[in-house]
Amino acid sequence: MTTTLNPYLGFRANAREAMAFYQTVFGGDLTSTTFGDMNATDDPAENDKIMHAQLTTPNGMTIMASDTPNSMEFNPGGTISVSISGEDEAELRGYWDGLSDRGIIRMPLERAPWDDIFGMCTDRFGIDWMISITR
Repeated sequence: MTTTLNPYLGFRANAREAMAFYQTVFGGDLTSTTFGDMNATDDPAENDKIMHAQLTTPNGMTIMASDTPNSMEFNPGGTISVSISGEDEAELRGYWDGLSDRGIIRMPLERAPWDDIFGMCTDRFGIDWMISITR
């Protein structure tokens, strides 16, 4: 079995909405389990929160996420970015358009000094993304 490295995104209470959004951007199959499904909470208010969600895209990317229980500290983003790079400009521009929609563009997707096309944005859920189209 090969070793993989996948982003695992943390949210307070909107993992379901975020993962559905990522599915519209990347396509693929989305599965999720709630805390209630697994009898993993004593707090009825957390029954519908996502304990684990996984999006597997047609081209082999995997994004995972969960909601952070109220009893745990939640420190959203800022120190990690999810980076997507490749040569398929149309595919990567499509990801950029979806992720930056209603988000904040930190650096426009344009030619960088190292000759790739590069951009940075924060999506509407506060997740930082870097897109690099190699030349």
